[in-house]
This record gives sequence, structure tokens and C-alpha cells, in this order.
Amino acid sequence: MTSLDDKNGKPSLQPSIPEPASTPAAPPTALRHPRTLVPVLVSLGMLVAVVSSLGAPLIPTIAAEDHVGVSTAQWALTVTMLVGAVATPVMGRLGDGPHRKGVILGGLAFVLAGSLLAALPLGFACLLAGRALQGVGMGLVPLAIATARDALPPERARSAVATLSLTTAAGIGLGYPITGLFAEYLGMYAGFWFAAATALAALTAAALVVPAAPHRPALPMDVPGALLLAGGMAALLMALAEGERWGWGSAPLLALAAATVVLLAGWVLHSLRSTHPLVRVRLVKDRGVLVANLTTMVGGVGTYLLIALVTRYVQTPESAGYGFSASIVLTGLLLVPFSVASLITGRLVRGMGRAATPGRMLPLGCLLSLGSLVCFLLARSSLWGIGAMMAIAGLGVGVTFAVTPGLIVAGVPAQETGSAMSFNQVVKYIGYSTGSALSAVILQAATAPGSALPGNDGYRTAGLVGCAAFLATGIIAVALTRRGTGTRPSVVAAGSPAVAGDQAPAAPSRS
Repeated sequence: MTSLDDKNGKPSLQPSIPEPASTPAAPPTALRHPRTLVPVLVSLGMLVAVVSSLGAPLIPTIAAEDHVGVSTAQWALTVTMLVGAVATPVMGRLGDGPHRKGVILGGLAFVLAGSLLAALPLGFACLLAGRALQGVGMGLVPLAIATARDALPPERARSAVATLSLTTAAGIGLGYPITGLFAEYLGMYAGFWFAAATALAALTAAALVVPAAPHRPALPMDVPGALLLAGGMAALLMALAEGERWGWGSAPLLALAAATVVLLAGWVLHSLRSTHPLVRVRLVKDRGVLVANLTTMVGGVGTYLLIALVTRYVQTPESAGYGFSASIVLTGLLLVPFSVASLITGRLVRGMGRAATPGRMLPLGCLLSLGSLVCFLLARSSLWGIGAMMAIAGLGVGVTFAVTPGLIVAGVPAQETGSAMSFNQVVKYIGYSTGSALSAVILQAATAPGSALPGNDGYRTAGLVGCAAFLATGIIAVALTRRGTGTRPSVVAAGSPAVAGDQAPAAPSRS
């Protein structure tokens, strides 16, 4: 929650003095396996990262194996993000009550079922359905963060939350090479069998280690809100994916655009008026929460646009006049620097303590991410250059992701942590899925009739769109952190004191 600046009465990012907790978190001594909780929670985040990354390196292979266009095959990636954007707040709301462990286990069961379905060679429709079920697992990270906050002592909670906030990005460097290795030597579906085995192991570990949530009243599910959000997201992504084929000025596309605006606006209005909304949109009024969500969403567009561009570009046959004819394995390895850099940078930012204020770190993260796309535009003629470019992108993501979770957790009551972090995941997946869909649309527009490959200019256009996304993110970060954040470091990185579970107010939300 925010406090008022003593001099001018304006809201700042300084968290208010927490009220006494009416529903304190379970003490650490209640843990049956205290040493294994954090590794198990991190494994959930890594599973989400692996599942979300299974689609990208396989897009050209899926298109060839299932005899569909590349833009259609892109839905194997986009549909996971779409389902994740809807499932995440639903799971977050359910997980804010007393049944968090059951929700975690249920999410893992959906991932297991989806992995098995996608692993069966039954055609593109079956693969797409499996990928959709896997998307339910995207809601596991906010629940893992809420579990760490409730169950661990303050110092361990700070470190765990910070690590969990980076797993979805850092895990890409693990998921892509693994996907490539399996696909290269064992076939396209082997990666999904690996995901099924991983999900089964995670399900078993979570059942044994994850503690029950603190006793809190269960809230009714906001079914209308979930339907409005699902409809709005589906209309948005369908419009982006089919715009080139239908025509950007066609009646069906304009109808989809209008439906997107109406449904998402209706969801926001419904959330503001509902007693128990799916996501408490009013929490976004806290400036720290607003900064975190806006930078996460707009930056997510640029991040996944870059990843989608790189994975397609390096696999393009050299006969096209560009590209490297890279194997899926090599494509995955090129993304390892992204994950390594994001992990290292995240730890460095957390270690900087009070010097790492949002006013300094968020613009820096945006600048680094922008630099990575500039490198893609100017220096994509060698694999070494692309690897270095992905490392720069990882630096930017590491800086940003180390800061934003602390801003959110410091600005909401303890019992709203799952819901607030879920909303942040929603806007992240909106950005990711939009970036994924945009990459397919732009490259499809640059593909000549009768050709299977886009022209090199298409990558330049897409790169410029990504640059615009990161530039907009930087402007947002500077504008909203210009006052207050530079001198109030207590809400900085997820490793800051504000993240400790015993320091956030547990009183009912003001919304």
C-alpha cells in the first residue's frame, strides 16, 4: 500500500506502516521439509518456463510435420500464453484461500495431461489442445511466490521470491536446448514426453513438500470476470493472428477489434464493481504496482517478439539470402546466454540493496533490452553476434524482473499476494502472446505470394516494432518512477525488506 508524502500529500512508493496481521502466515516450524521447499518451488517455475518454451523452436518443424502454415503453427506458442493469461488469475484467486496446495496440484495435473496429449502424434488439433492444457500451468509461479511468502522466514522469503521471479525468463535457456536435443535426435514429440515426465516429478514433489496455506476464508469465484477476460484475450489474439489474411480493414477484423475493446473494458468495469473480483484492479492504483504491471506488459511484447524472431531467423536456410540453416539444437543453445545473463544480473541487482532503486533500475533494464534489438537490426550477420545480443537481452530482463516483484508485493496486503502477482502474470502473458502473434503477422506480411519464407526486410520491420515497445517501456518507467522511487529503496528488488511476508499488511484490501 502507498503512503502520503509529508510535504505535498501526494502518494509515493513508500509502503505504509503495516497493520497487525489478522491472519499471520504459518510459522517456518510448520514445514515438514524446510530444506526442500525452495528447490521444489523453483522447480515449479522452471517447469512453467520449459512448458512455455516448448513451442518456439519447434514452429518450423510443426508447420512441416502437420502441413500447416508457419503463421498457423505459431498458435502452438500463442495458445499456451492465451490460456495462461486466463488461468493465472483464476488460480491466483483460488490460491488466496485455504486450498492453495490443491490448486497447485491441480495445475500440475493439467500440465501433465496436456503434455501427454501433445506428445501423441494425432495431428495439429491434438497438439494445439495439449498446448492449451499446458497453459494452465502458467499460473503456478504466483502461487509459488505466495507460498514462499507465507511459509518461510523473512530472509529466506526475500531470496526465494527474487529467485522465483526470474525462473520464467531464465528457464527459457533450459527449455529451448532441451527441446532442440529431443526434437533433433528423437523426433518432434519427444520434448512433450519430457515435459510429461517433468510434470509428473513436480506433481509428486509438490504433494510431499508444499505446505497447506494459512487459514483464510475462501472467496467465491468470479465466473463472469473470467469469461470476460477469456473472451477479450481470445478476440485480441485472433485479430492479431488473422489480420494479414483477412485484411486489416475487413469487417471481420474490425468486429474482432471492437469485441476486444468491449470485453476487456467490461472486465475492468466488472472488476471495479464486484465485491470479490477475479483480480482486484483497484490495487493497480498503487504507483509501484502500476509501474510493475505496465513495464511488464509492454516489455513482454518486445521480449517475446525478439525471441520469436531469433528462433525463426537462425533456422532459415541460407539459400533465402539470410539465416544460418541452424538446427533446433543450435537454436536453443543461442538462447542460453539470455538465461545465464538474466540470472546473474538479477542476483547482482538484489545484492546492490538500497542503491538499486526502481528509478534507476527500470530505465536501465529497458535501455539494455532496447540495445539488444538494435543489435538485432544492425549485427545479425553472425551467430556470435546473435548470442551476444541475447546476452544483452538477458541483462535487461534480469534487471527488470529483479525490481518489479518487490514493487508489487510491497504494495498489496499479504492475503492479496497471489491475486496481485497473478495479475502481473496476466499482463506479462498478454505482452508475451501479443509479441508472439505480432512476429508471425509481420513476417507473414513480408512473405511474397507462393513463397514459404519472408523477406529479410520483414525481420527489420519486426525489430523496429520491438524497439518501439522497449522505448515505450522506458518512457513509462521514467515517467512513473521520476518521483519517490529514487529516494525510497525499501520497495525495490524482490530481495528488499518490503517483500518479507511478515511485513506486509494483512488487513482487508481497501478496494
